[in-house]
Amino acid sequence: MNQIDSTNLPKHIAIIMDGNRRWAKEKGMPGKLGHTEGAKTLEIVAKYCNKIGIKYLTVYAFSTENWKRSKEEVDWLMDLLEKYINDFDKNNKKDNIKIRVIGDITRLRPSFQEGIKRIEENTKNNTGLQFNIALNYGGRDEIIHATKLLTEKVQSGEIKLEDIDEKIFETCLYTYDSPDVDLMIRTSGEIRVSNFLPWQLSYAEMYFTDDYWPDFKENELDLAIKEYQKRNRKFGGK
Repeated sequence: MNQIDSTNLPKHIAIIMDGNRRWAKEKGMPGKLGHTEGAKTLEIVAKYCNKIGIKYLTVYAFSTENWKRSKEEVDWLMDLLEKYINDFDKNNKKDNIKIRVIGDITRLRPSFQEGIKRIEENTKNNTGLQFNIALNYGGRDEIIHATKLLTEKVQSGEIKLEDIDEKIFETCLYTYDSPDVDLMIRTSGEIRVSNFLPWQLSYAEMYFTDDYWPDFKENELDLAIKEYQKRNRKFGGK
């Protein structure tokens, strides 16, 4: 594990996988080939996290803002992501990885929604890495969605307004079964969180790298984890 302290691993890693199109452009390739290479990198990183003992991994695969891209690119991305989900479902038995898709999947094509439900059902009892894939996800959208769920529970009498606290609110988030993020990684040199997990990132350590996502493999993840292990996490204390 390249000198990683296995006793001080982040429990939950979140990744903004940025730079696929720029990676392809710099190599004189069509942008979609960058996304293809990015999907290969995602599989490598997920399996490596599982191997070294990371418990939760959440990746930003498609945001609510990504619909603004050209129809051709969006359609191609949807095809790629659906194929990725289906292929992972076929080959996952030996890896013991649990798949969860977070976000509003109702906007996705019916076949894609069915594939998501199938892989979540097929992997729900796996005990290795919990791999959360954010699809049609936006942080503000998630908070509004959670607020609506809480309102419905209050109106139905399931909970009282005065009972609402952080723990109850978190049960209404898409990530209800995952702890807060310990380490957030963003590739490609951009230094912002782009509406990704605003609640869950409250006390996360941030790591930004100039590497484009297709180039971010095991060694690059090791570097991020080693940097995390140097940090003194105070959680608001002195």
